[in-house]
Order: sequence, then structure tokens, then C-alpha cells
Amino acid sequence: MATLKQIRQRIRTSKNIQQITRAMKLVAAARLNKAKMRVEEARPYSDKMREFMGSVGAAGDLPAHPLLEKREIKKTLLVLVTGDRGLAGSYNTLLIRKAGEFFKEVVGERAMLAVGKKGGQFFGKRGVEVLETVTVPTAGAGLDDAIVVTNKVRALYEAEEVDAVYLCYSKFYSPIRQVPQVVQLLPIEPPKSEEPVEEAIGENKAYKFEPNAEDLLGFLLPKYLLTVVYQALLEASASEHGARMTAMTSATDNAGKMIAGLTLAANRSRQAGITKEILEIVGGAEALKA
Repeated sequence: MATLKQIRQRIRTSKNIQQITRAMKLVAAARLNKAKMRVEEARPYSDKMREFMGSVGAAGDLPAHPLLEKREIKKTLLVLVTGDRGLAGSYNTLLIRKAGEFFKEVVGERAMLAVGKKGGQFFGKRGVEVLETVTVPTAGAGLDDAIVVTNKVRALYEAEEVDAVYLCYSKFYSPIRQVPQVVQLLPIEPPKSEEPVEEAIGENKAYKFEPNAEDLLGFLLPKYLLTVVYQALLEASASEHGARMTAMTSATDNAGKMIAGLTLAANRSRQAGITKEILEIVGGAEALKA
């Protein structure tokens, strides 16, 4: 059984841990509010871009473009967006599990571009080629980070070093719900319009492009690719902060419960010691009387 000194030492340690987890919870909550606002502000633009790409795709065959080129898949690249640090509950674990399930279905060579250190560290030790690791600020990813990732992915695809590119990230719904998902980045496949083609563009009608379709796609497709990557990074940042806030809230509550239990044990131990000393004094007095 632990002594009173050992119990008090555990109480001090638990209080120190509680202070750390409470501070981390407050920091994560502040960052989450900013990240959530950025996600909500970016979603309308991202949704409109997908809608526009869907309407363009419904116009019929599109002109040739490097980002639309489909070829035999010999090597698949996965852009995995995880955190640089832990202490975020199951956030990184669920993303790594999702990526592992994806790799099991991949035919041919596998490669990874890691955004955040956790994913690259895990799969790098398990035979997956990690081409590069991109770190993002702890406060959250920005447009510059999305541009870096997009340029690297585009360069690899256009140089035919990889034949397909997928993106694995966690979509943010709430601080307690983040859902990992895998989406295709390259080759770009315009989202299918929810409306029938006849309703979307009119029966026996076609789009008239101004400027020409080649110039329009040359501007539109890179923008669309950047939008998808940027939105994913924003969603991932909000998901990480939400998961960390939830985890630190739970850790703080558990530390409080531990402190209460240890305090009760310390009081009982102290009372037992006092009772024992009183009994010894009474016993000694009775012995002197005898």
C-alpha cells in the first residue's frame, strides 16, 4: 500500500498534469474557433467551384489537358494530411488507418507525400516510399501551404512520376466528429452534376467558350486543384484542433477525478495514522496503570 508521502507526491504530479492539459485545451479551443471560421468562409467558394466544374463537365468532351490525362496506373501517390504532434485523441490514428485501408486496395507501386510528420513517420517504417514531408504551422494551414502541396503534386503528375494522386484528410463536422476520407486529386474528373444533362445545359445545346476552351481549362483546372487541396487543409486543421480540444478536456476531467480519489486516499491514510498513534498512546497509558 502506498504511503502518505507517496500519495501526496501523486497528487502534486496529477495537479501539474491537469494544469498542462487545461492550458492545452484553452489553446486548442482558441485555435479551433479561428479554424472553424476559415472553414465556413471557404466552403461556399469550394462548393461553387465544384458546381461550376460539374456544369463544365456536363458540356461534353473537354479538350486535352495534362491534369485530365488518364493513363495506366503503375504508381499511386497518396497525400496524407496528419498532425505534426500527438495529444489529439484518435485523430492521427484514424487517418493512418484510413490510409492503410486505401493502400491495401492499391495495385502497383505506392508512394506518399506526407503533410504533417505523423503519417510519414508511420508509413516510412512500413515499406511505403515517402517522397517528401511538408510541415504546416501549428496554428493551422494557410493558402501558401496549399500552393506548396499543389505545386509538388502537379509536378510529379505532369512528369509522369506518378499516374494517380489521391488525398486523405479528415473532414470537420464538429469538435467531437471528424471523418477521415479519401478523394481523387489527379487525374481531375469533373464532379457529376446532380441535374440531368438536358436540364443543366438544355437539350441539343452546347457551351460556347470565351476565351477558347483550351485557355479556359488551362486557367480553371489548376485553380480547381488548388481549391480542393486548400479546402482539405482547412478541414484538417479544424479537425485536429477539435480533436485536441476534446482530448484535453477529457484528460483534464480525468485528472480532476484522479486528484479527488487520491485526496480521499490521503485523508484516510492520515486518519488511520492518527488513530494508530492514539491507540498506541492509550495502550501505553493503560500499561503504566497496570
